[in-house]
Amino acid sequence: MNLDVVKNLTTNLLSEIGEDPSREGLLDTPKRVAEAYSFLTSGYDKDIETVLNDAIFTEKYDEMVLVKNIDFYSLCEHHMLPFFGKVHVAYLPDGKIIGLSKIPRIVEVFARRLQVQERMTQQIADTINNYIQPKGVAVVSEASHMCMMMRGVEKQNSSAMASAVHGLFKEDARTRAEFLNLISMKNL
Repeated sequence: MNLDVVKNLTTNLLSEIGEDPSREGLLDTPKRVAEAYSFLTSGYDKDIETVLNDAIFTEKYDEMVLVKNIDFYSLCEHHMLPFFGKVHVAYLPDGKIIGLSKIPRIVEVFARRLQVQERMTQQIADTINNYIQPKGVAVVSEASHMCMMMRGVEKQNSSAMASAVHGLFKEDARTRAEFLNLISMKNL
């Protein structure tokens, strides 16, 4: 991202909305906005191979692995307003496991892009499925969308959920039910 271009665009935007970009409180705003968008869209610069960093291991474990309540923050691609919430990820290993810390890192790669919740959820599931070929993958995301809360319909207490499932989570209702039960349980 060219920060100088974003700074100039931000200065122009401030003028277009009726503000004075030379006002004391706004002098550094273009720089801060450019830096913020660079961070908020840093997922475009991330490579999954680098993120995984060879943290895929051969293991005979074949029970469900679940990482839940992974916080995420993203930007809606329709309004460039934030949406945020939690992602829950489970998989059933088939000879390979992934380092647990890599799962939130995968979430972060896809959240730090202009997104829709449904696609982000699917991208997380597809990535885990492609890299470790488990017996099944399940991902559920829960989010609050500022584009629904601050504008438009203005429903502050609404939330959205999306899911993506592969393998046994799709084929076996008992496995899917176990996953849904586990993510609904309170943390320790």
